[in-house]
Amino acid sequence: MQLSKSEEELMNVLWKLKKAFMKDLLKAYSEPKPATTTIATLLKRMTEKGFVDYQLQGRSREYFPLVKKKDYFSKHVNGLIRNFFNNSPGQFASFFTETTDLSKEELEDLRKLIDNEIKKR
Repeated sequence: MQLSKSEEELMNVLWKLKKAFMKDLLKAYSEPKPATTTIATLLKRMTEKGFVDYQLQGRSREYFPLVKKKDYFSKHVNGLIRNFFNNSPGQFASFFTETTDLSKEELEDLRKLIDNEIKKR
């Protein structure tokens, strides 16, 4: 299941804070801040989707993520590779390196990361 762009933005706040009350979530947004009802609706949808849960603290809800950021984005990237690059990581890597403005140093850093992963396997 996927998150909408607004849900992803809120999820990023929750990943950063780890646990948060509504006031904490609102505080994390820059101006113009979304309405409390908007955040409440997003949290309700994200809870129904299984991304977020909460604990009652008195009359307030303390929200926390159920999905790790790394797991969510790993699934997202794998879906991109499968759906847009014919399930070919090579096509994805080619597209990524050709269409981004990576410096020679950044490309060399990527090579080191890949070489390190190869050594581990």
